[in-house]
Amino acid sequence: MARPAKVSPDRILAAAAAEFAARGYAGARVDRIARRARVNKAMLYYHFGSKQTIYRTLLRQVFAGAAAKLIAIAETDRPTADKIDQVIETIAAFMAEHAFFPSIMLREIAEGGAHLDPETLKALASVPAAVARIVHEGVRRKSVRAIHPVAAYFTMLAPLVMYLGGAPIRTELTAQHLIDLTALTPDRFVRELQQSMRLALAAPSARRSSR
Repeated sequence: MARPAKVSPDRILAAAAAEFAARGYAGARVDRIARRARVNKAMLYYHFGSKQTIYRTLLRQVFAGAAAKLIAIAETDRPTADKIDQVIETIAAFMAEHAFFPSIMLREIAEGGAHLDPETLKALASVPAAVARIVHEGVRRKSVRAIHPVAAYFTMLAPLVMYLGGAPIRTELTAQHLIDLTALTPDRFVRELQQSMRLALAAPSARRSSR
């Protein structure tokens, strides 16, 4: 029996990312993913077997990639505050590179994580775990105030997801002359968030010494 011609699974995943971002898990259709990837459905099923497998593979790949970058930051010898700055910059750059991700995650949050199986949750957990490692180090060195590391993680993650995921709304607000957001570029937003997190996480002794 002849095997299907080879097609890169990454091409299918890229097509699936656009479909899931636009329509969510429930609204996504395998035939549209196949058309976006320029493959037939048989080829898609040959590689992944189901829409669910495509979705979970995509998320696991994204989480693993993000975690690897954050672990690399955690393993440097830089001061904790500099590491936090780099974490924010890295997450923002990663989301910009994977522009579909904020939309997919906002939809998944709205649906209560209904499509996240244990293996995908494990991959997801590796991201805050990498940030927690940095925060724990800062607390131990007394450069970061005592804070639950996951609280610190969400404090920096949520603004990035909302800002990047809300790009079409920001564009429309400016176009309708309701709020001029042209000066709030992604680079400016990252710098503002970095400064806010430095202030929010600084240990009391560090705040006193900076006065």
